[in-house]
Amino acid sequence: MSKSRPPFSAALTRRAALAGLAAAFAAPAFAAGEDAAVAYMKKVAKDMLAAHRQGTVASFKRAIQRHADVPSIADYSLGQYKSKLSPAQKQAYYSGTATFMARYFADQSRDYVVSKYEVGDADTNGKDINVDTKVYLMNGQSYTVVWRLGKRGSGFKVEDAKVLGFSLTYLQRGIFTSFLSKRDGDVAQLVAALNR
Repeated sequence: MSKSRPPFSAALTRRAALAGLAAAFAAPAFAAGEDAAVAYMKKVAKDMLAAHRQGTVASFKRAIQRHADVPSIADYSLGQYKSKLSPAQKQAYYSGTATFMARYFADQSRDYVVSKYEVGDADTNGKDINVDTKVYLMNGQSYTVVWRLGKRGSGFKVEDAKVLGFSLTYLQRGIFTSFLSKRDGDVAQLVAALNR
């Protein structure tokens, strides 16, 4: 597996993304009459656990593209530079954003092993649906991750995860906008970096 990745990826703290990744590895069975959002999160967890076992960027990218609202996350991550993304760049940018997230998860998956988990109830706050997950690692650490889901037709998509109070999409936005601010907002350079 290639170790190359955009140079700005290191700005995401290991601590912040650790629990987000770890929480995704919980794969409990469905319960009768369970809340639809909680059941959905268990599907996400199952796919992320499979990706973790493979440990590849490609496996994580498949899970991310299946369950995350990549276009919304990617657009948000551009911040004030969103208007500079041309229609012709969108597909490559969205794919690159999914690859960026997958690279990070694949890198982190080698260092952290989940021993057990607890998936909490869903809490609806306006249009957002939050699902808490308590994750226990083999090293004795534990974290609570709050997953934010958005309704998409009859289903859901993951829009964000908060770990130790930090939004992973907000952290990613900081990385992308910092990269762009040093390059006069040239989105083409970001797209190229994400797709290396």
